[in-house]
Amino acid sequence: MLELQYSDYILECGTDEAGRGCLAGPVTAAAVILPPDYKNPYLNDSKQTSFKLRQLLAKDIKENAICYGVAHVHPKTIDEINILNASILAMHQAISKLKIKPEFIAVDGNRFKPFGAIPHQTVVKGDCKFMNIAAASILAKTVRDEYMDQIHNEHPHYQWNKNKGYPTKAHRAGIEALGSCQYHRQSFKLLAD
Repeated sequence: MLELQYSDYILECGTDEAGRGCLAGPVTAAAVILPPDYKNPYLNDSKQTSFKLRQLLAKDIKENAICYGVAHVHPKTIDEINILNASILAMHQAISKLKIKPEFIAVDGNRFKPFGAIPHQTVVKGDCKFMNIAAASILAKTVRDEYMDQIHNEHPHYQWNKNKGYPTKAHRAGIEALGSCQYHRQSFKLLAD
């Protein structure tokens, strides 16, 4: 089982994002504060879990977390400020949605900007090490996937219900045939050479 959190603070939030490498759709971040007695042996980085397990974990996290927040940053903003800054912005927005202000922020990855005066620590592969970051990873992924399933109905030819906006052959074939749409990140290389 993963460790609960990085620091000794009681109210530590973990934060992570999903969809950074996608050609379409938002980058989505979540922030989660778990209770000190939280245990879940199945909780792990969203990339290590099946669709079915992610659904169960997301339900468990939402029911048992002290609080959580989720935020999307959409393609227009990604194109304006770049994907790294958009990822950090999404994390900041998710943290700002927490009903209880965290005393410490544990961040998946190696880049972050201070959120007010709250101390933080970046942790490479944090979503495989700490439950609060893994929980944020699960919520970011499940909420983003649901969003991509919704916008798939507007543009079914890109097959976002299967690829969630990642650069698959089918997704690129859709772009090649019909061009891009308002959900595409124009600053990204939409077609392979």
